[in-house]
Amino acid sequence: MQYSSFTSESVCSGHPDKICDQISDSILDAALRQDRFARVAVEALVTKNFVTLAGEVTVRGKLSYKRIAQNMIKQLGYTDKRLGFTDQSPIIIKIHTQSPEIAQGVDMQGAGDQGMMFGYACDETKSFMPLPITLSHELAKMIDTVRKDSTLSYLRPDGKTQVSVGYENGVPKSIEQVVLAVPHNEDTSLLQVKKDLYTYVVKPVLEKYGFKVNPKDIIVNGTGVWHIGGPSSDTGVTGRKIIVDTYGGMARVGGGAFSGKDPTKVDRSGAYAARFLAKNIVAAKLASRCEVRIAYFIGAKKPVMQEVETFGTETKSHKVIKDYMEKILDTSVKGILDGLHLRRPIYLSTASYGHFGREEFPWEKVTLQ
Repeated sequence: MQYSSFTSESVCSGHPDKICDQISDSILDAALRQDRFARVAVEALVTKNFVTLAGEVTVRGKLSYKRIAQNMIKQLGYTDKRLGFTDQSPIIIKIHTQSPEIAQGVDMQGAGDQGMMFGYACDETKSFMPLPITLSHELAKMIDTVRKDSTLSYLRPDGKTQVSVGYENGVPKSIEQVVLAVPHNEDTSLLQVKKDLYTYVVKPVLEKYGFKVNPKDIIVNGTGVWHIGGPSSDTGVTGRKIIVDTYGGMARVGGGAFSGKDPTKVDRSGAYAARFLAKNIVAAKLASRCEVRIAYFIGAKKPVMQEVETFGTETKSHKVIKDYMEKILDTSVKGILDGLHLRRPIYLSTASYGHFGREEFPWEKVTLQ
């Protein structure tokens, strides 16, 4: 019997990097509401009492970048000046139109960037995602929920989660450790925070997946004190949480981040297509683990590479699996945009708790054929 463990992490919606991802995707969604063919590549940086927006946007009409950013920051709970960062913090905007040299390739229905993309799926969970990242996301989402609904009103924006899962012969069997980090009001003791997080966050999430954990195996705020979180404590940048956004380190990822990029940027849409293919292969029981890898160059209408790896878990021949992939999705740039209906303002909700594993996204649909 082989025994091993694997650890993945997630972050709450108020984490500095996620503030940036959500600002960037809020701008993208606003552009797509006005113009479904908008070109967007916007990044944000947040630090103590300061926001910078930079990038390229080509869209019919005008967007109020400052107002979009302020609304997002406010929604995330940064309204208290004591945190050193609020929706009224100064904002510098450096956004121009897309490079015409890139645009000419996109105009011909080619890729808006070069690179390689990976998609992964396994049968560990109902969502065909690895268990460690799934639990980490669920815990992060629950922390945000109990803060926003005032169950634990003393919590402040920001937070991180981490889960270590024990495996026997490749099958998840136990939860070895849970790590949570959450800022809170000064007048609430760490002992109370730990007790409440176990009761209202850890216990219900793990029980949903059929697991338990000893409270002694939960670490909360490892240094013992965390009151001020957010950009005052840690500068955030768009696209810096790509492992959190994908498979928690369980699988390979491509060279590009996702948030703030319109779907002609294949480092986003190509990754979604690869996940769609991998998930459908596992859902069709053609394999219990699957990785799909594809690659493009700027202006390429079709991928220059499309391969599949099933790690010895396949139930059908490699040819059958490849034929199945080609049948369920055309991975040309136009084929992905049309087949997954990506020219829509659907991206803000991807910017927290991962881009994969949630059924509301079109690349998570199962097409059994």
